[in-house]
Amino acid sequence: MKLSLPVLDSLLYTLGFFARILRGVGYFVMRGQASFKILTMQILFTFVEAMGISCLMALGIGATINIQFMPLLSSISQQSFIYVTLITIITRDLGPIITAIIISARSATAIATEMAGMVISHEIEAYISIGVDPIEHLAVPRFLGVTISMILLNFYFSIFGLAGSFFVAQFFNPMPPSIYFENILQALTLPDLIISIVKSLISGMLISTGAIMHGLAVEKASTEIPIAGLRAVSSAIVMSIIVQSVLSALYYSL
Repeated sequence: MKLSLPVLDSLLYTLGFFARILRGVGYFVMRGQASFKILTMQILFTFVEAMGISCLMALGIGATINIQFMPLLSSISQQSFIYVTLITIITRDLGPIITAIIISARSATAIATEMAGMVISHEIEAYISIGVDPIEHLAVPRFLGVTISMILLNFYFSIFGLAGSFFVAQFFNPMPPSIYFENILQALTLPDLIISIVKSLISGMLISTGAIMHGLAVEKASTEIPIAGLRAVSSAIVMSIIVQSVLSALYYSL
């Protein structure tokens, strides 16, 4: 089935815009001191301020998994399989998608509306008029900030998810923390870590790129600003789910 021209044009434009941001990353690393504050503030908002809700959700999910699976595994004398189950659900699959949804709901909306507001108020034109590249100065630090935050938030989600399971495990089978986390480390493999990081990396890039694109796509009316935010968060969630599902399918097929 052939792609329609509007869909193909949109895909090509997105790829070109993504390539433009990647090229701007190199310039930012070499001479991005002026935009470093934007990067820092983006990480503060996307990662630090989102840690509370993310870690709370991780604790609840880890505890729920233990409550649901431990009685079943105990009935068939397979209690040790709980560690593989936790790694599979929290670290490999659920962690990346939950953190992607959290970041999409918070940062994709914020970036899109902020960039849209700059377009409407002609700030983007002002940057261009004085010779400042808005992609390098405005888009790249947000792109890097969201991507870095996605990886870090997913890391902490896994830690707190596994910790929540440990606290619940004390009611079923009390054990020292050293034994529990030793079993977790034995169940954790390098491919588990790699697929989790890859999912976070790609999701972070997709979320930030889409949010910046939707923000810059507005034209004249201020009423377009909330629309850009809604489009950014919905497309970010959909794309994250699709990409992570494809990556999981590839992982399990290998």
